[in-house]
Amino acid sequence: MNNLLANYERILEVLRKISTDTLLIYQRRRPKLFDLELISLVLTAEFMGLDSENHLFRNLPNALSCKIERSIYNRRKRRLSEQINSIRLKLAKEFNEFENCFIVDSMPLEVCKIARINRSKICKEHQYSAPNRGFCASQQMSFYGYKLHAICSLNGVFQSIDISPASVHDIHFLKDVKTQMYDCLLLGDKGYLSQTIQIDLFNEANIRLETPKRSNQKEYKPQFYPFKKYRKRIETLFSQLCDQFMIRRNYAKTFEGFKTRILAKITALTVVQYINKTYFNRNINNLKTQII
Repeated sequence: MNNLLANYERILEVLRKISTDTLLIYQRRRPKLFDLELISLVLTAEFMGLDSENHLFRNLPNALSCKIERSIYNRRKRRLSEQINSIRLKLAKEFNEFENCFIVDSMPLEVCKIARINRSKICKEHQYSAPNRGFCASQQMSFYGYKLHAICSLNGVFQSIDISPASVHDIHFLKDVKTQMYDCLLLGDKGYLSQTIQIDLFNEANIRLETPKRSNQKEYKPQFYPFKKYRKRIETLFSQLCDQFMIRRNYAKTFEGFKTRILAKITALTVVQYINKTYFNRNINNLKTQII
């Protein structure tokens, strides 16, 4: 915990370069811990693997612990989810401004084990956002929860993300992509095979969707080898989210809290990539190195 304050100050320095600290609509007066400072604390905790808020506040330096109470921190963090996503988008734009090749994939986000489905109340406060049961083809397993859909550049920076119930097919995520991107090449696995979607993306946004064909399809031929190699980039990113940022560990009880946790972890990853590039001029995906 000795480096918590130093990491916090470095991340806060980055946030102040790309964002301004403004009051939200519901705030009547300036809090002791400003919004950017709170977001910086959230991202620092995710970067250092401090997933439990109780553990974080037990070890928080006096300079920060005197400014905010834990329950207020939790409520404000959820209300600041849009600002956290705005910071992620600004950083992604700086990284991916001149990129024209992206990779799309999804990963399971388990809420609880299948045996506990009937008695679990996690994220069930609203019907439209409730988790359900799905199947992960790459891992050959059924799971209960959500799917994280993501698009990243060849450098490994997330461009677009979304969360859906586990039963939603991957192909439906591409229907929203044409409103967010254009004039690019999009690489996916066999889960994104759809001639209708492929034509629609090309006609609407000039997005060329490239997926490997199944061996029993007409005019089958192996996918261009570099495309297969590029797709591993997003799989590596998912592994880093699972390993260092512990994205599959869930302490949230509501969907709003669950969504904010996932968003904070991905934003923390992007901020560390930015620090690697601008402060140290090293490989942006060296996420386990120090940032101070």
